[in-house]
Amino acid sequence: MAEILQNTYQWAKALHVISVIAWMAGLFYLPRLFVYHAEVIGQSGSTNELFQTMERRLLRAIMNPAMVSAWLFGLLMVATPDRIDWSQAWPWIKMIAVLGMTWFHMWCAKTRKIFEGGVNEKPGRYFRIMNEVPTLFLIVIVIMVIVQPI
Repeated sequence: MAEILQNTYQWAKALHVISVIAWMAGLFYLPRLFVYHAEVIGQSGSTNELFQTMERRLLRAIMNPAMVSAWLFGLLMVATPDRIDWSQAWPWIKMIAVLGMTWFHMWCAKTRKIFEGGVNEKPGRYFRIMNEVPTLFLIVIVIMVIVQPI
């Protein structure tokens, strides 16, 4: 098994990066849709229904598969022997940031359900602030992987 993981490591890495890019696109865009939904659209009417469709399709067709594949290919890389020095701090910090990113994904899914139920009480400003959360996780993850400062 170790030999298979070693031989496919570069493919796993490439597919992981592709998956992460797709996942991040959704994590950046869905909260932006929430901003417009909260500020302009309201909780009824045909535009509300259009936004609910866009939010649902973005989450189910792009974000969920991208998150699953990012995790799958990331775990394949982690399982490859002699690729990560677990005595250093950077892989652990990256893992915590990835868990945070996954929490944010789940927050997006929960928030989408709130809009779907027509019970959103949060203002657009709240979603504008939340829209910055994945950027913070992204910065931590990229620095940990590329620079490996600790």
